[in-house]
Amino acid sequence: MEVQHSDESSHDSLEEIEDISDSGSDFEVQLKAMKRRKQTTALLGPRPPKRPRRKAASQASPNPSTTSTQQARSPQPPQPSLGRTRQLGSPRRERERRGNHGMSAGDMYEAVRSGKSAMVAVVDEWLDSYKQDRDAGLLELINFVVQCCGCKGVVSREMFDGMQNAEIISTLTKEFNEDSVNYPLCSPGPQWRKFRASVCEFVQVLVRSCQNSFLYDEYLFSALLALLTGLSDSQVRAFRHTSTLIAMKLMTGIVEVAVMVFAQIKTTQRRYDAERSKSAEHRASERLEELQATISELREHQEELSSMMNATFRGVFVHRYRDRVAEIRAVCIEEMGVWLRENPGDFLNDGYLKYLGWTLHDKQGSVRLQCVRALQGLYKEKDLIGRLELFTSRFKERMLCMVLDKDPDVAVEAVQLLLLLQQRTEEGLSEEECSHVYPLVFASRRGLASAAGAFLYHKLCSAMSSEPQEADMGSRQADMGSRRAAFFNLLVSFYIQSEFHEHGAYLVDSLWGVAGAELRDWDTMTSLLVQEADQGRGLVDEEEGALIELMMCAVRQAAEGHPPVGRAQAKKILSMKDKKTQAQDKRRITTHFITLLPQLLAKYSADVEKVTCLLKAPLHFDLETYSSTGRLEKYLDLLLAQVCGIVEKHTESGVLEACARVACALSQDKYTFSGRADLVVSQLLDSLTDRFSSHLNELLQGTADEDEVYSAATALTRIAAFSSAKDLTSWKLFEPCFQLLKSGVESRDIDKELMVPALKCAAFHVLWEKVRVANSTPTKAEVKRLKKEVRSFCIICQSCLSVGQPEIRDQAFELLCDMLLLFGVSSVRSQPTLQPLAHPPSDSLRFDMAAFLLDYVFTEPDDDQLSGEAEGVEEVKMATLQRRRNQLAGYCKLVIYGILNLSTATDVFKYYSKFYKDYGDIIKETLSKTKMISPVQSAKTVCLSLQQLFSALAPECVGGGQEFGEIRELAKRLAMSFGIDLHRIRKPLVSLHMDGIRFALREATEVEQPPNLPFLEILSEFSFKLLRQDRAQLSAFLSAECGSAAPSWPSLRMYQRSLQSGSSKPREDGERSATLSPHSTPAAKRRRTTPQGSVSSASRGPWLDSSSIHSNVATPGLTSTVQRQPSKHLPVTHNTQASTPGSDKGSIISEPESDDDFSEGGIHNNLATPGLTSTVQRQPSKHLPVTHNTQASTTGSDKGSIISEPESVDDFSEGSLQRKVEPRRRSKLPVAQASPSGHCDLESHLTMLSLIEEDEDDEVEEEEPEIEDFESDDSDHDTDFTLPSTRRSTSYLEELFQ
Repeated sequence: MEVQHSDESSHDSLEEIEDISDSGSDFEVQLKAMKRRKQTTALLGPRPPKRPRRKAASQASPNPSTTSTQQARSPQPPQPSLGRTRQLGSPRRERERRGNHGMSAGDMYEAVRSGKSAMVAVVDEWLDSYKQDRDAGLLELINFVVQCCGCKGVVSREMFDGMQNAEIISTLTKEFNEDSVNYPLCSPGPQWRKFRASVCEFVQVLVRSCQNSFLYDEYLFSALLALLTGLSDSQVRAFRHTSTLIAMKLMTGIVEVAVMVFAQIKTTQRRYDAERSKSAEHRASERLEELQATISELREHQEELSSMMNATFRGVFVHRYRDRVAEIRAVCIEEMGVWLRENPGDFLNDGYLKYLGWTLHDKQGSVRLQCVRALQGLYKEKDLIGRLELFTSRFKERMLCMVLDKDPDVAVEAVQLLLLLQQRTEEGLSEEECSHVYPLVFASRRGLASAAGAFLYHKLCSAMSSEPQEADMGSRQADMGSRRAAFFNLLVSFYIQSEFHEHGAYLVDSLWGVAGAELRDWDTMTSLLVQEADQGRGLVDEEEGALIELMMCAVRQAAEGHPPVGRAQAKKILSMKDKKTQAQDKRRITTHFITLLPQLLAKYSADVEKVTCLLKAPLHFDLETYSSTGRLEKYLDLLLAQVCGIVEKHTESGVLEACARVACALSQDKYTFSGRADLVVSQLLDSLTDRFSSHLNELLQGTADEDEVYSAATALTRIAAFSSAKDLTSWKLFEPCFQLLKSGVESRDIDKELMVPALKCAAFHVLWEKVRVANSTPTKAEVKRLKKEVRSFCIICQSCLSVGQPEIRDQAFELLCDMLLLFGVSSVRSQPTLQPLAHPPSDSLRFDMAAFLLDYVFTEPDDDQLSGEAEGVEEVKMATLQRRRNQLAGYCKLVIYGILNLSTATDVFKYYSKFYKDYGDIIKETLSKTKMISPVQSAKTVCLSLQQLFSALAPECVGGGQEFGEIRELAKRLAMSFGIDLHRIRKPLVSLHMDGIRFALREATEVEQPPNLPFLEILSEFSFKLLRQDRAQLSAFLSAECGSAAPSWPSLRMYQRSLQSGSSKPREDGERSATLSPHSTPAAKRRRTTPQGSVSSASRGPWLDSSSIHSNVATPGLTSTVQRQPSKHLPVTHNTQASTPGSDKGSIISEPESDDDFSEGGIHNNLATPGLTSTVQRQPSKHLPVTHNTQASTTGSDKGSIISEPESVDDFSEGSLQRKVEPRRRSKLPVAQASPSGHCDLESHLTMLSLIEEDEDDEVEEEEPEIEDFESDDSDHDTDFTLPSTRRSTSYLEELFQ
């Protein structure tokens, strides 16, 4: 850890402000204050061991609104300090102390660290030693706190007696542990996980054990709080974090004691009043005196507690709630919530609530999370709602915005907070405000969706409770008289109005936790569907469709027991209880729907969408139930009859595929009734096949009329749907389908209603034949026949790629990709019986498939096809894009599995940048897979793609123009796909560069520039991935290829510079950025990247250019996102300071000066003044110079507020403009980057001890974004909230490439 001075500090009194006009840090302020106290003590003599008690104050609450006024009116008594002069005991007492073996600091620390000891026993043992010698006991407690901070230093008795707090902390800082950047509160590992809880428990037990004794001795807790206040102001994070946690827990314990004391005062006062109200003869004067003394003592205790709470709040909380470290801010806000909830009488007012309101805008999610949880604790108490009205009115809008918080945990808690607002407050939330939460039930994150589902459920329940009072007697809800029916009516209405159809599964999953009983009420749902919508009763058509969809989603959720696709974060293993519940739900579903499903199918058999949803139910049945009793077999016959009837009525693929799945599920051999189901399905297929065969001759001869064509087409469509789920090879449909396809291709009289199902039937026939051959011992004749069928089908599909009808063309391409993949050499290699069936693609087929990609995949949608209906344009676009993605994925699978050569991937890689939005994920995955297959060949393919694009350029576009720039942009994107492991990609990159150099210098002569030479500019985009030795090798190779050619060609020189610097940027920029001014500071070893929302380099440009600094040292993020501009007429002085690791002190959020900022009229100004929601800093006066503190942020340095706002003109005195350079270790200085003068200046300060931590584990922690200012509400709309898609799952790429 390391110490660093800061240019900003927060002070609460005018005396402190006067003392720091020339100060560099809070640490110096405290040191000066302690020195003055020590001098005063020396002049006045030793203080008495115990200060006299003050009179009981009328108000014991540490109200922050009055504290600052009281401090200004009268000087506060100094806090107890460890450094005051103490009267040492006699020699006999010293001997007794040394001989006493009490609880030492090491013993307490080990007990807390291990977590295996009872804290009550640990605290009691320490209290015993404290009772014997309070100085020694306090010293052990102090050393225990120091060890909890991770410091190796020890506070000795001499330090304890003769040094002030600031001097002790300074000494401990120099002796701090340098072995690691971690300290106990943030150390990884299982042994440290419970350390924080153990420390908190120790503090709570300590306060509880001392609540009637040492809490009021004005020595123990006063001295401990004084030390913790000093440590909390330290610039070492470990000190600041640990001491803040202990101080806040002490404050919480004191608050709890204060509540108990207040209750005791009320009880004793009632007893006193009751005794005093008695008559004189019955009144006990001794009892009255005893009660009066008790009340006086309790009031003195209350005053003592108020003093300690006030000192802790003003000394620790007010400074640390805006600390640089998010964990420290979160600790403060968490404990603030406890104080408000436990002691609302003293704390629940605007003076304290404003801190929660401001922290709602914190940049770190962990702090916002604790803030929202603190508010939840307040809104859960009905007695506190009335005192939160002003806060609610001021910050309700912010709470509504937080449901879209980028941190999912914060968003979940924000939704739960709004639910409490809706339930507990009288006005609740308006419908417009509730609309912020409703869409979240469709969110992809299950936690957030479940919270929104609970909000929606309670909203529906409140609507149901108020509906009968407001509804007419003729309304549907009043006539039904059922709460469940009313619930489903409201839910269906919400689902229809939400306009997120096809997302019913996500709505059901969101409500599953709170409305599981309602969603499992199959009786109510089916009764609503069976009712007729006559005379205003029942559901209308749209409502019936929505209810059927929700009901089937609930059936799936109950039967499968897992959330829909996209909601499950990981594969969950069901417990025995979950499996038992799932089995029970499945039995209930089967028992209920077996009898009702045929009736529902009969009612909705003509409706495509409704019957398609209802046909999903049998897939979740326990089908063994059909054979359990004989009376249920008739329902099986009814179901099969309804399925066959639906097949005869419809030709839509969705309905037919649903029927085929149900029929095939019922025909499985493992069921006893499978023979009956198989017989019904076979009879259906026989009738369809006979119908198609009866019209086949007329179709082949071209003499069939429209009715015959339609009859044959519908029959073939139904057969194709069943062929995808059932083996139909026994019907021998390949030959008639092939003849039909051949006739259509040759005559060019193509009917897509016939061709598309014929292609499917022929393809599935070949695939089922392959399955049969693979699972048996086929004859040579069967293998020969199957090979002929594969070859014939591929030829037919290749012919269909050039037809004009897109349905036939797309279907042929997709089936061709599947066929080539399944009958490729790599697919049949493992099975000897299938090896003769290998069918590699011919050269003409490769060419035609590549041409298909260029003509119909990598092209913009046809506007003529999308201009028909304005309403369905988006749906058509999405369907077209989905189909094209499937086609591209099929082609890429051929490349990945070796069916096509890697060089054919150039037709895909060329469009990586242009079509990145539509196909970027597929092409990126293909690139990754090809690198795994052959890294060198993949790199050569990438280079070949760029060469082909370059060769296609017009001569006037070579070397410039938009098209050339697009190729360079593609090269940049392809270069990023090589990854960050430069050693692993050495060989592929060198091969790529060599191929590119050969291509660029082809046809090179000594006089004329080669025509392909500008290709080197494109090739230079890959140079930054090269290692130094590879650059030298390529430079030699380039010189050899150039021969005696003049190196004055611009493209050649640019490529040579890229090999020298590893970048394609001009060398002049690099040289200019590398030049160091005499006033520049040495570069940091590791620089912090600019966090999101901080000042960019562009915005800092004007004042950086005006300075003399031209180094590559990164300027740290400022408190504001807008840089103040210096005055035009006055000079600007730059205070350059090198930040050292471990220094993270600073105040990020400016504190309001008074409680008037939270008043009724000044609340909006308050939110802007302290810099909470405003992102613009105040402009400096035109007549004052501006001091810019340019600071090089290094690892471990997280110093807060870089540029502080001037409080007065005196802040710009010349004393504050002096240049400071912090010391650094000599061995770690980048001397090569520092100027001589800067180096000499730095050398003069190297005698100070440096606490740089070299542990690399701090890298991640230090790169967390800093708080520059409280962001506005607009910035919180950056969220991960996304609607799930039913078109593809999160594992879509895996499915495409399986």
